[in-house]
This record gives sequence, C-alpha cells and structure tokens, in this order.
Amino acid sequence: MRGVVFYAPEQEKQNSNRTITIFDTTLRDGEQTPGVTIPFEKKIEIASQLDKLGVDAIEAGFPISSPGDKESVKEIANLGLNADVCGLARSVTKDIDACIDCDVDMVHVFIPTSDVQREYTIKKTREEALNSAVEMVEYIKSHGFKCMFSPMDATRTDFEYLVEIIKAVKAAGCDVVNVPDTVGVMVPSSTYELIYNLKKNVDMKYDMHCHNDFGLANANSITAVEAGADQVQVTVNGIGERAGNASLAEVVMALTSIYGFKTNIKTEYLTETSKLVERYSGIKMPPMLPVCGDNAFSHESGIHSQGVLAKSDTFEPGVMTPEMVGQKRRIVLGKHAGRHAVLQNLEAVNIHPTEDQLNEILAKIKDIGDRGKQVTDADLFVVASVVLGKKGIDEAIKLKEVSVMTGNIMTPTAVIRAEVGGKETIAAQTGVGPVDAALRAAEEIVGNTTYKIEEFAIEAISGGSDSLARVTIVLANERGNSVTAKSANADIVIASVEALINAMNALSGMD
Repeated sequence: MRGVVFYAPEQEKQNSNRTITIFDTTLRDGEQTPGVTIPFEKKIEIASQLDKLGVDAIEAGFPISSPGDKESVKEIANLGLNADVCGLARSVTKDIDACIDCDVDMVHVFIPTSDVQREYTIKKTREEALNSAVEMVEYIKSHGFKCMFSPMDATRTDFEYLVEIIKAVKAAGCDVVNVPDTVGVMVPSSTYELIYNLKKNVDMKYDMHCHNDFGLANANSITAVEAGADQVQVTVNGIGERAGNASLAEVVMALTSIYGFKTNIKTEYLTETSKLVERYSGIKMPPMLPVCGDNAFSHESGIHSQGVLAKSDTFEPGVMTPEMVGQKRRIVLGKHAGRHAVLQNLEAVNIHPTEDQLNEILAKIKDIGDRGKQVTDADLFVVASVVLGKKGIDEAIKLKEVSVMTGNIMTPTAVIRAEVGGKETIAAQTGVGPVDAALRAAEEIVGNTTYKIEEFAIEAISGGSDSLARVTIVLANERGNSVTAKSANADIVIASVEALINAMNALSGMD
C-alpha cells in the first residue's frame, strides 16, 4: 500500500497492472481559454515538451478553425514525436479533410448528443445526429486514420441514446470513445456510475474529458479510471475554457501515487512543463497550486519545518516527494520560523552563528515576518551577514525606538530613542526626507558632530514593494578612522538608522 488505504491488497495489485493513457489537450483547450493566444513557435515548443514528459497523445488543435491553427497542427504532426498527434473535427467532411491534410495520427470527431445542445446548436434529430456520427467515423477509418469519437455533452445525454450511438460508432470502426463532461456538472459518484454502465453495455476503450466548473474535474477524471476508463484527457495547469479542465500533474500523481495505476508520464518533468506553459500562456499559477506550485513543498511554521527536516513524511504526503515531480523542498522563513530551520539554512551555505547570534538573527527574521514580508534565503543571508558583522563590537548605543512622520504637506520629522552609555536619550530632527531626518536624529543622540557619512547606499534584496532593504554606510570620525556597517530591514528608515548606529558603535570602539 502507498500510505492511504483505499483498496484491499488484491485491488492494489489489480491497479498496478493497468496503464492509463494520458491524452493531453493543452494546445487545443489552452487556446479556448479567454484572452490566451499561444504563438506558433511556442506551440511547437510546448508539443515537444509534452512529448518529453511522456504523454501518449497530443490534441494539437482544430485545423479547420484558422490557417494558423492548421499550420501549427501540421508542423507538430511532422515533428516525429513519440506521442500520437490528434486533430479535432466537427462531424463534417471538410473538418476531417483539414485534419487529414495535416497528416495527424488520429482524428477526434464530435457531435452534440444532449437534447439541449443537439436541438439548439446543430438542429438535428437524434437519428440524424447518430447517422452523421457513423458516416464521419467511417470516413475517417476509410482514410486509414485512428478515430476518437465524442458524444458532446455526454453527461447530459439520455443514457439509452448514448449507448445506442456508442454501439453504432463502434460498429463503424471507432477506436476510442471520449465521454465529455462538457459543462462540468458531474460528481464522482455519478461519474463512476456512468462509466461503469457504459463499459457494461458497450465494451470498448473509453476516455474521459472533464471540465472544472464546480472544481470537480480532477476528482471526476480519477473516478472515471476507477470505474474502468482507459484514458483521461487533461491539460497542463488545468487551463481551458471557463473554469478550465482536469489538471495533468494532479490527475497523474493521484493515479500513480495514491491509487497505484501506471502511466507513461516521466513525472520528474511535471514542474518544468508547468512553468513552460505558465510562461507561454501568460496565465500565472497560484503558489498553492498542487504538485507544481511554488508552495507545494514549502514549509514555514516551526513545528512543521522541524518535522519535515527530520522526516519528510511528517507534513508531506510521503507517496509524492518533491523530487518525483521535479520540485525542491523549501523551508520558508517568517514569523513562525523555528531555530532548527534557520540554523539549517545558514549552515547549508557555511554560515555558523553562535547561540547569541542565532537568537538575534531569529528575532530579526520574526520581526520581518510580522511586517507581512515572506523572508527569502537571500534575505536571511543578508540579515545573518549584518549580525555576524557586529562580532566583537561593544554596543555602547542601543536603539530602542524609531518614529517618523512625513507627507507631502509636512516637514519630515524623526524621533529616535536609544540607550547611550546606559542612559536613555531621545532626540528629534527634521530633514529633507524621512531617512535624512532619522539619520540626523541618530547623530544627535550621541551628541557628537564629528562623525561624517562618507557613503550611503540602499539595495533591495528581493523583488516587490515589500523587498528587504540592505543599507550600507561608510562612516568616518575626525581622527580619519572609517568603518563600513550594514543593516537590513523591510523598513528603509529603520534599516538606515540601524546601519548608522552599528557604524557609530564600531567607531566608538576605536576611540
């Protein structure tokens, strides 16, 4: 068993003897996503990546829809891929001819079969639709091509009529029947019943195509396989019209890791493929996307990260590891960060803080996290370098509070409270900006005008408006001594003041 008990051992063994075919429709359904147009050269690259991933079939597009679509389908068909390349066609000969012209391996022909779609879209009777389906399947087979037939809106089609039309296309030579949940209205229990009863009435290869209108596309696809479906249609990242389609990565990993079915997918390329399609489609995936999302194997809270570092199964599925899907485990630091996680991240890059230094680094990380900032590894290393850079410096000046007021109709003012030589002191100053005002107040705190800021630099460590700011100050005294000091904080003003205080402490040790 794989850690989740769904089956008795004999059922698990039975699953492992079945290989589920993965039929990818990213190129067709991705183009049906509102606002998405994938350029020709990007389609070619996506098709090659899908072949590298190991999908069994690629529906490359709808050749009759435009000259550009026909050109891209033809180009993909001529790439020499291991995957079967399929073209989509309505139940009319000109659509099928367009697919044949592209030299595809398979033609996927469809016709609406639910009463609502049949009556309002093609305006045919049940008998006319059935005869058209049979005629087109025969036409495809007479040209020597594999044929997939879709009774469109199958899940809202009268069951007896659905069985009748499937029997008819099977007799005509159809290789695969696709069962589309065109408007995403199925639930797993009804999906199981439908596929099970179709298999019982007409023994042939079944494929399942699920839409995600109620967020059930993945569950319905997996349940269809449980019920006997041989193939599932999926898209990378679940992209597609309306709410999208079943997700390739999620369906494959559930089938293989939880249920024990086999596929030909090389799962280590799943994340790589997801990122490629994300980039070329322009559809940004949420970080919590299962399997391939940035947060899929990320851990923040202290107890979670400590457990995962000791044994990954504590807070991960175990049956699916980051390495299996081309991911890496991440320990994300923030206000919940634990000592163990912080120390491991530092020691991984050969930074070995003392106990006191680790406490100070951890306090700063938590403070940054409390401000709503996610702490990256780069942020951590900057904070650590600042703390370790203070080694051996006597903190004669201890910063207690920084307050600033600024605006477009007021003079920037800063108030600094600090402990200087064991005595608490407060100073207030104005300046041309909040940073300037704060630095002037910090200088007043020590009552020493002999210090001179020779260099002042601010650097954003990571992207975004909440980026951690690293401030570097070169400070000199009247004796000609100078020091370079740094600080890092999500607040630029605080980072500036801390850097100046660090420099003053360093210089005071030289007096």
